Amino acid sequence: MSNDDGPSGHRALREVLGRYATGVAVVTTRHLGRAAGLTVNSFTSVSLDPPLVLWCLNRASANRPAFTLSPHFAVHVLAADQRRLAVRFAGPGDRFERLRPLSGPYGLPLLEGVLATLVCRREQVITAGDHVILTGTVLEHRAEPGPPLLFLDGRFHAGPHPAAENTHAGLLPAPPGAG
Repeated sequence: MSNDDGPSGHRALREVLGRYATGVAVVTTRHLGRAAGLTVNSFTSVSLDPPLVLWCLNRASANRPAFTLSPHFAVHVLAADQRRLAVRFAGPGDRFERLRPLSGPYGLPLLEGVLATLVCRREQVITAGDHVILTGTVLEHRAEPGPPLLFLDGRFHAGPHPAAENTHAGLLPAPPGAG
């Protein structure tokens, strides 16, 4: 085992960490009247009581002010067939161009067709190395059946298809056409 601090050590550590499969989500918010969003794979639950989640954001991100200053954000868990959406929100430019997100609670842009959506009130922003950790209280949530999009070894993969009876909702309405 090695903990080299140089660029080759960072690359090696990144490869080791890449062996851990994660889900893929897009986090959105609205700040100063503009929609902001980005792809993350650092999302996790923290607590059920109270209902808390967290995700991490690079301190150098151009979206940092939007997410650290806006009081609310939405987490969208992506489905296995939403690789293009993940890439779109990870890349440069206007990520909402030609998208028509729904207007959700608190004016949050909500993406359609995702496996799960959690609307959150931002609670804490904690500096940790080259990232900030954002925690949020889950205010509303909904989920649909289907396989998730996973990230492993620097690539996207389709996750397993869970049983349809595992669909849950808590306050957010079903998307149009669902029924």
